[in-house]
Amino acid sequence: MAQEKMLKFVTVGRNMPDKRAADQRRADYHEIYAEFARAKAEEQASRCSQCGVPYCQSHCPLHNNIPDWLRMTAAGRLQEAYELSQQTNTFPEICGRICPQDRLCEGNCVIENSGHGTVTIGAVEKYITDTAWEEGWVKPVKPASERRESVGIIGAGPGGMAAADVLRRAGIQVVIYDRHDRAGGLMTYGIPGFKLEKDVVMRRVKQLEDGGVTFRLNCEIGSDISFQDLREKHDAVLIATGVYKSRDLGGPGAGLSGIVRAIDYLTASNRLNFGDKVPEIESGELNAEGKKVVVIGGGDTAMDCVRTAIRQGATSVKCLYRRDRINMPGSQRETANAEEEGVEFVWLSAPRGFTGKDHVSGVIVSKMRLGAPDASGRQSPEEIEGADYTEDADLVIKALGFEPEDLPALWNEPALEVTRWGTVKADFRSYRTPMPGVFAVGDIVRGASLVVWAIADGREAAANILADLDKAAAVAAE
Repeated sequence: MAQEKMLKFVTVGRNMPDKRAADQRRADYHEIYAEFARAKAEEQASRCSQCGVPYCQSHCPLHNNIPDWLRMTAAGRLQEAYELSQQTNTFPEICGRICPQDRLCEGNCVIENSGHGTVTIGAVEKYITDTAWEEGWVKPVKPASERRESVGIIGAGPGGMAAADVLRRAGIQVVIYDRHDRAGGLMTYGIPGFKLEKDVVMRRVKQLEDGGVTFRLNCEIGSDISFQDLREKHDAVLIATGVYKSRDLGGPGAGLSGIVRAIDYLTASNRLNFGDKVPEIESGELNAEGKKVVVIGGGDTAMDCVRTAIRQGATSVKCLYRRDRINMPGSQRETANAEEEGVEFVWLSAPRGFTGKDHVSGVIVSKMRLGAPDASGRQSPEEIEGADYTEDADLVIKALGFEPEDLPALWNEPALEVTRWGTVKADFRSYRTPMPGVFAVGDIVRGASLVVWAIADGREAAANILADLDKAAAVAAE
């Protein structure tokens, strides 16, 4: 009977949840998409073709059992759908909100490729888990038995929190160390509330706390506690710091005030929305109100910055990107949302310097064209001689991506091996580093990437940590 509810993609069209009007959402930081009603979620789930080779699942970094929980949703079996979703994903409601589904599961949906429009997988995933929270189906972790071994995790972002969840379910004692005053990493301070409302992250933090995970916040490794002390204190250590060093821009005027880093700008805005006192907002240093704003970059962080500037009350917001729309790395969905809200994209444009005496007054822009493909296969931008102009700006936000911090120097641990890119050297299958008992996951190994990849890495690393601890316990018992 359940199968009768499926395969409706021919008669039922693709449908996203309603989106709030642009003039309404410009005025606040609430998420822009409404929640699916139960009937609509079931209807969209029923469009799944239940294909024999589910490309949606194979292109998901977590290999979520998407066809199965779509079938259960279509049949109204929401608690079972949630439980199945939770088996492979520590934070399905977060992935449902911020994953670039157009590049992952939805972009590889079989019925999308057959011309019928993808199943709205992300919206259904979000609906399932939000319903689970409302109904009380989400419970704190309760291991069957406690174990004496402990694991120290450096970084309370998605990778570290996902690993903590897996380890606590096995009864391991887990302590997460983080430099910030709130857990969540970039999910808390990097991603704006209009994409991911903060109570969604905080309730997951509380779930882990209620399940026995200890968070040591405002804790800097290397100053508050040494890396060596951490290794001696715990049976294993997992490095999940993420990457926070912003790529920089040179050129004339690069040191002028009013040119700021995206991470500083977004963190200040998110802190304000938590209710914190933020002097940089009050002084105007990280506040776009009444200003002409230029954001440099074409990734998801740039999209977060331009849309935040709109909400802060900028008089104009322009985004400079050196390639065209087709070649930009950010989500096409986010780009469209930004345009609806009043952002102007200036394609094939790159900064070569800045004007101003003490404070920035403009960006010197070089017009570009696309030439031959580079090593990645993307067309390389080339400067058009004699086509420079100046774009007026009171605030310039650099959103050029992130690089690893120098962890061996920060932690006074020269034995910690890093690659030539500065990422921690770790095996991509086991996540073990050359240091015994030390593992590493997420962006600090991959370079700047997606939240979903950090979750996948954290879960897999935790499984390998458990295997090592089990082996050590077996040897000790002999």
